Amino acid sequence: MNYFLDRGISQKTIKKFGLGYALDSWNGILNYLKLRGYSELDMISAGLITKSPKGTFYDRFRNRVIFPVFDYRGRVIGFGGRVLDDSKPKYLNSPETVIFKKGINLYGLNFSIKNNKLDTFIIVEGYMDCISLHQEGFTNVVASLGTALTERQSRLLRRYADNVIIAYDADFAGETATLRGLDVLKKQGFNVKVLI
Repeated sequence: MNYFLDRGISQKTIKKFGLGYALDSWNGILNYLKLRGYSELDMISAGLITKSPKGTFYDRFRNRVIFPVFDYRGRVIGFGGRVLDDSKPKYLNSPETVIFKKGINLYGLNFSIKNNKLDTFIIVEGYMDCISLHQEGFTNVVASLGTALTERQSRLLRRYADNVIIAYDADFAGETATLRGLDVLKKQGFNVKVLI
């Protein structure tokens, strides 16, 4: 809770986006879901646990703040987790599963399509960029779940708007993603602008 509050995220926004925490435990989610009748296969298929080379199962997300990833209808399809210290990897995302495909979905789209009166989406890179802007009243913001915008994400956006503003980070990776995103979005017929 302190991590989010220190980053300026209100309790109302924490609740809206379903933000949470994965315990510092190797088998917290494993034991929790087992008690509710789920098998290890169910949990592996959902990307919640992994199997060690020795054959033991353990939680994928441990001691991380958790960002549920929703599809455009508002159903949870995956998770992103960020460490609270300097350990690596900084971010850990759900693996590709039957229902979670990073190149298809956009973070925050479920909230943005409800409030997009401007016929415009603002595309940012990460979870916190998207959440912070929503909290400040920019409710038409989505994140591309990684910096590379795909053709399928662009087609999904095209269902709901004609205009896009790319607002990626100003670093090399962000600039590269912006140039690629311009091409992808133009092919879908968007009116595209880049926020400097």
